[in-house]
Amino acid sequence: MDKYLSSFREMVSLRGLTDHTIASYSTYISAYLQYLSDNGPTAPEDASWQQMRDFIFWVQNTRNLSDRTINACISQLRFFTLYVLHKPWDPYQLPFRKFDSYTPFIPSREEMKTFLFSISDIKFKAILCLMFSSGLRVGEVRHLKCSDIEHSRKRIHIRASKNRSDRYVPLSDNVWELILRYWYSFPAGSRPKDWLFPQKKKPDRPIDHQRIPSFILAHEKELGWEHRFTCHTFRHAFATYHYEDGTDLLTLKALMGHRSVSSTVIYVHLASNALMASSNPFDRMAGGFYE
Repeated sequence: MDKYLSSFREMVSLRGLTDHTIASYSTYISAYLQYLSDNGPTAPEDASWQQMRDFIFWVQNTRNLSDRTINACISQLRFFTLYVLHKPWDPYQLPFRKFDSYTPFIPSREEMKTFLFSISDIKFKAILCLMFSSGLRVGEVRHLKCSDIEHSRKRIHIRASKNRSDRYVPLSDNVWELILRYWYSFPAGSRPKDWLFPQKKKPDRPIDHQRIPSFILAHEKELGWEHRFTCHTFRHAFATYHYEDGTDLLTLKALMGHRSVSSTVIYVHLASNALMASSNPFDRMAGGFYE
């Protein structure tokens, strides 16, 4: 089965995706190949639609996956079938799931202040304050290089972000001071020169992607809070507070690095003052209702 997985990774890499994304995309194909081997064995090109459906039910039940994640799994199977096995894909045999949309958690400004100001680890304080103050994705903050921090222009250069386009985001004066404190916390001669947040044991590589969510969870426990914060909470809060403070959607779209303003409109619904400040039509027509 190794040759199939290698071929899958090769085809995915041709799309120019990162190593982390390739590993992520390979997760369920690896499980699928192992499933066929354990329950047959069956060569992938000989697998029936029923076997694919059985795998989907099995992986959902054994790993307690959401419908959204199952759709990602189905997408991987589709890619594998089309580009590795060179077989046609029938969407009616394995349809995508419908799933409920949800409103992301947005902490109050006081909660965000408490969370960030109570962090004692200077490295993670700098990382999370950067994410919040500039609306960065976790992958963007992980891959920041020292040269991307342009203090003279009070901006940060974000290279090839999720939508494959560069952008600039604002650099907070207070975060700049925090970055300096973090950088000078290293002994002279061992301070970061390439990656701004390198791995401790492998300074030629950026901080591991699991370190940040693990720290967030640990800090919530330290504060005695229930688990609500995620890496994306800081980005959502950045955009929501901006909109509440009067930033227009087109400017916010540019700050967030969205391809379409439709991705930015969600923050209209998340902003606490946007819906509450609108005039209620019933109240306008019902003057003297109780008289």
